[in-house]
Amino acid sequence: MFKAKAVLLSVALASAAWAVRADAQTCSSNTGSCTVGVTASVAVPALISLDAGSTTLTLTPPDVADLATGYVQDAGPTFVVKANRTWTLAVHTSAAANWTYVGTQGGVKAIGDLTWSETVGGTYVAITGSAAPIVTSQARTNAGAPTIFFRTLYSSDFSADNNAAGSYSIPLVFTLSAP
Repeated sequence: MFKAKAVLLSVALASAAWAVRADAQTCSSNTGSCTVGVTASVAVPALISLDAGSTTLTLTPPDVADLATGYVQDAGPTFVVKANRTWTLAVHTSAAANWTYVGTQGGVKAIGDLTWSETVGGTYVAITGSAAPIVTSQARTNAGAPTIFFRTLYSSDFSADNNAAGSYSIPLVFTLSAP
């Protein structure tokens, strides 16, 4: 049994050595010059970079007039995108249903109370737990700057739970992909 394995191993090694020699370029000459061609290759992967400038986005607190308007509008982070192929930027929250509330007034703010749009005067949609594209199929870039705007919604009812005094926070996730 050992002898059979040794013979098979010897045959396999000899075959591998022959395969390398078959693919190798050789040159011989009696003129003092010899040329061999070799092809260099590299596979460049999708290279992307996303800079949001900061890990904190402070939203503007409402005042009395904002409760009548129903929202407060804010610009989102300042993004810089670098990508060597087409790319997409998406947003979602990892919060299950509500913002995190810190306070003593029983505040409850649904994740849908934060809405977003890619333009300041555009149509605003509620943030959800599923990634929603801010921009799609953007061209390769060294300085892409997609924009996002937020509106935090408030009730005109001062006693509403989503208006309760306290601090609210919601985690936002921005995903840059180059499919």
